[in-house]
Amino acid sequence: MAGRRTVDGMTQIVDWDLAVSTAGALGRTGPSVTFAEAAEVVTELRRLTDVAEEHVTAYTGLTPLVAHPPVRVVDRRDWAAVNVEGLRHVITPVAAQLGAESSNAVVRAVGAKATGVQAGSVLAYLSGKVLGQYEVFSGDPGQLMLVAPNIADAERKLDVDPTDFRLWVVLHEVTHRTQFTAVPWLREHFLAEVAAFVNAADLDPEALADRLRRAVSALADAARDPRSRTSVIDLVQTPAQRAVLDRLTALMTLVEGHAEFVMDGVGPDVVPSVVTIRARFDARRAPGNPLEKVLRRLLGIDVKMRQYAEGNRFVAAVVGKLGMAGFNEIWTSPETLPRLAELTDPDAWIERVHGRAAVTGR
Repeated sequence: MAGRRTVDGMTQIVDWDLAVSTAGALGRTGPSVTFAEAAEVVTELRRLTDVAEEHVTAYTGLTPLVAHPPVRVVDRRDWAAVNVEGLRHVITPVAAQLGAESSNAVVRAVGAKATGVQAGSVLAYLSGKVLGQYEVFSGDPGQLMLVAPNIADAERKLDVDPTDFRLWVVLHEVTHRTQFTAVPWLREHFLAEVAAFVNAADLDPEALADRLRRAVSALADAARDPRSRTSVIDLVQTPAQRAVLDRLTALMTLVEGHAEFVMDGVGPDVVPSVVTIRARFDARRAPGNPLEKVLRRLLGIDVKMRQYAEGNRFVAAVVGKLGMAGFNEIWTSPETLPRLAELTDPDAWIERVHGRAAVTGR
């Protein structure tokens, strides 16, 4: 059928091969390095991953309980390809619900190739921004990736000590790996929430078409209004999905804030120039280009930036009152994870999990 492909008799609503090739074709190039310089970056990132693991384990009190694959140092194209595979895991259930013989007009209109180009374009943009990632969709328990050209490019633009910067970045990403390997249920819980979000999608053709029409209008308004906080994910979710998204937002704010707290906590002892790095990196996070501001907002990147700060404050408040061991009760089960409202009210989480006496200190 024109506009879509089928795999194993199932509708493919995204041309994944085209997404990979588009991301590779549109992705940033550079920085300009010799083969020897590139090899040095890769070798040191692998070494620093082992160094960071020791520091993170000692600081957090979290010990990995499951084996994990070695760090994978990648270029931008490889990063995009891995994330296309992750997207495939998320989108495939939607395709299954649509069915191979679906007559859905939206599916026919959008087309697998068009959505493949769109997905590839988004990943091309992100592939030039991401320094590292703990990817959990494609395998258990997940895969730590470091994007070597972006790290090398960032350290040059920030004019900071390369080894210090690399270790500082790796501390954050290794913290994510520690979270998911020291708390084995965390990955399955996260994947279950993502599945719940997908399953809550309203695939009724008229409802989906109406949301897409409203999304196009809202995107145009957001592009014109610099104060808008609209993101793509806000535009397409159903009411049922919003409840799931609240839980996912709380979880991601926790894991991102925890990683920020750890990298800043460990940093002063092992990264001599950490104060300079943090100041220059935070300034870099605030784009000056108006078009980039719009893109970051629409893709939800600004939301992620707020998660770093809000989650960091939450973790700092709980650790300050209970110590690291008391904070680590948060990893006991899904029920002890913070709720969205508790992220800005740490005492509410402390009272719910530890009791009123832990809040008052009596």
